[in-house]
Formats: sequence, structure tokens, C-alpha cells
Amino acid sequence: MDGAIPNPEVFTHVRVIIGIILGLSVSRLLTGIARIIQHPQRRNIYPVHLGWVLFTLLTVVHFWWFEFYLHQLVLWKFEAYLFVIFFASMHFLACAMLFPDSMEGYTGYEDYFMSRRGWFFGIVISIFILDFIDTAMKGMNHLRSLGPEYPLRNLVLIGLLGAGIYLSNQRAQLALLLAALIIQTAFILVQFDTI
Repeated sequence: MDGAIPNPEVFTHVRVIIGIILGLSVSRLLTGIARIIQHPQRRNIYPVHLGWVLFTLLTVVHFWWFEFYLHQLVLWKFEAYLFVIFFASMHFLACAMLFPDSMEGYTGYEDYFMSRRGWFFGIVISIFILDFIDTAMKGMNHLRSLGPEYPLRNLVLIGLLGAGIYLSNQRAQLALLLAALIIQTAFILVQFDTI
């Protein structure tokens, strides 16, 4: 509707929906970790898998934190609302890929993760691509405030995750994980320590 009057309560509604989806995401990860702690012998623990669980938890919490900047959108349109729900939902899918409902047919988390890594990395790549759109929605001033390290971080992570789809070597997978954790942690500490 052209000429619509901005309503600040709309952002509160959007935050609630984001909170529900991201709450489910964090719950999925924490429940999976709790199952491993409760029954470590039942599932062959795989350190690379646990590292991606940490990366994904960090990414979800970071997303929840920086989505506060959506309050700068003066007029919410349905397309923006759908986009934000879709963006949050991709985080849930990444979490669900790390902890499936059943491990039947897999010898443990290494077998599961390596067989499903294409899906997991593909979903996380889409998260960082969608992040460019989300950041643009917040305005050019916000985009400029993130500096050149913002697009560099996204592009490097997209490249690393893309490599992860094709690399089956355990050392290569560990190296990708460590690089991704360092890049994501450094970016968060530099850019988003305060709202």
C-alpha cells in the first residue's frame, strides 16, 4: 500500500516470529549436544561435526543479535516479512541437518556428516548469500558501516563452505572448520559487540 503509515509495532511482531524460529534452532542444537553427553558411547562422536555445531550455534546467535537492525526499516512490506522468515528458517534447516531425527543407517556422526555435508554446506552458503540481501534491506548507511570486511567475510566463507562440499579428506575438513570459526568469531567481535 503506497502512502501507508509506518507502525513501530510491526517490528515487534516480526521479532516474535524470528525469535520462535531461532529458538527452535538453538533448541535443536542444544538437544543434540545433550543427547551426545547423555549417551556418548551410542553415537561415534566426530570432532569436525561438533565444530560445525559450534559454528552454527554462533551463527544463529549472531543472526538473532544483528536482526535488531531491522527496526530501521520504517515501513514493513509483506515481501520483507516473508524474506526474514525464510532467512531465519534457513538457520533452522542448518541446525536440523546437524542433528537428524534418526541416525539409523549411519555408523555415527562422521558417517552421517560426511554423507550429508553437501546439504549442510549448501544451506549455510545460502545463509551467507541471503545475508547480503538482508544487509541491503537495512539501508546503505548500515551496509557502509560494516566496512570492506563484511563482504570479504561472506565471500571467503562461501568459498570455504563450497570447498567443504567436495573435500572428503579429514584434515581438509578440519582446516575448513577452523578457518570458518576464526573468521566468524573475529567478524562478530569486531563488528557486533554492541547494538
